[in-house]
Amino acid sequence: MTGAPIDQVNISEALDAWMATVERAMFDVTDSDVPVLRDASRHILSAGGKRIRPRLLLLSYATLGGRDMNLAANPAAAVELMHTASVVHDDINDHGTLRRGRPSVNALWGRTFALLTGDFLFTAVYELMAPYQDLNIDLATAARGLVEGETLQASAVKNRTFTREAYMEIIAKKTAALFRAASAIGAKLAGASQSEISVLAEFGFNIGLAFQIVDDILDLVADESKLGKASGVDVTQGRGVAVALNDVNGNGNAAAADPMGEIRRKMMEGDTIVKARKQASWLVESAIASLTILDDSPAKSALIGLARQVVERDR
Repeated sequence: MTGAPIDQVNISEALDAWMATVERAMFDVTDSDVPVLRDASRHILSAGGKRIRPRLLLLSYATLGGRDMNLAANPAAAVELMHTASVVHDDINDHGTLRRGRPSVNALWGRTFALLTGDFLFTAVYELMAPYQDLNIDLATAARGLVEGETLQASAVKNRTFTREAYMEIIAKKTAALFRAASAIGAKLAGASQSEISVLAEFGFNIGLAFQIVDDILDLVADESKLGKASGVDVTQGRGVAVALNDVNGNGNAAAADPMGEIRRKMMEGDTIVKARKQASWLVESAIASLTILDDSPAKSALIGLARQVVERDR
């Protein structure tokens, strides 16, 4: 399928083939002579995940005429590895024991080896991206935003300044920046014009904002068996969309024998979830509307479908 015009094949089958190549690239680059790094990396990668970021890159690439699977696979793998590295580190900070439906790296190997595994995954990103010259700037900017966002979040929680404004700044940096990089890199790989790159970058950014808002909603309402990780972590640690909307105090300050049960009850009775879902839907529909300047194609339709999946998902 390499080199075949993407619009002349079934887009779903094409994307599956591209993602299989991305998966192989991630496993190959994280092979190591050090067993704990190899095994911990394979553990978290083989757990799967939504893989929305690499799909966003590949579909952005295809929408703007990209055809060569081999050219786009490594950047797509790098984007997913950067995200995976960040969640390994997150589980250290949050004392997380469940990730993608499995025990976390932190739970199985402990904090020290989890930290080193996250670092190892970050180094794999730059090994994959070494041949791609200026595209490394896009990923470096996203990595910087990720660290800045997590730091702002920790500071806001510590100082009890987790406002709506702080929340939006945090998710713009820690989540949306990597989505923006994914779609921008896809567009650049396809040789898009600057205006097309800007449209795709903004598209990815808004999808990233919506993704994190929905993630925070699911942290409140989803069943852990579906979510694949512990629920209620954000609110009990004084963060997340409900805290930002000032509907709960966070830090476990609900006066009940079951604090999370009380918080969930309050969320369901009020309009916090409705407001948050409306904001996420508006962001996605605004992102989709921005694509009207691009020619219609199966790849563009799939990109729109991926955007809507962000707000329709239940995990």
